[in-house]
Amino acid sequence: MHELSIANSLVEIATEQAQKAGAEKISATTLRIGALSCVHQSALVYCFELITKDTILEGSTLNIVNVPVMIYCPDCEQEVELPGIQKFRCPHCDTPSADIRQGKELEIDSIEIVERQATQVS
Repeated sequence: MHELSIANSLVEIATEQAQKAGAEKISATTLRIGALSCVHQSALVYCFELITKDTILEGSTLNIVNVPVMIYCPDCEQEVELPGIQKFRCPHCDTPSADIRQGKELEIDSIEIVERQATQVS
């Protein structure tokens, strides 16, 4: 299950970025996951919940943006979204294409942080 290592890497990256920003906590993380990334989202969410215990991400939300597969159709001369991942043919003209333009993503889109409260010195 590579979702565990993905969740672990996500926590490491988010923690590092939050520390650089001087954050107290992370409230949410948004991932862009392509249809061809071979990531099982439910397994990733489960692993994320396990990995974030006792970290600054504990209790945070993992938002997932699904990225569809886009190919370039040489006949239509445009990028087109595929309705599924079983058939790499233009949905308009049925021309086959292996020119994948989108759909392999596995990237952090955003990290929402909670900033540290400024302490007053009397």
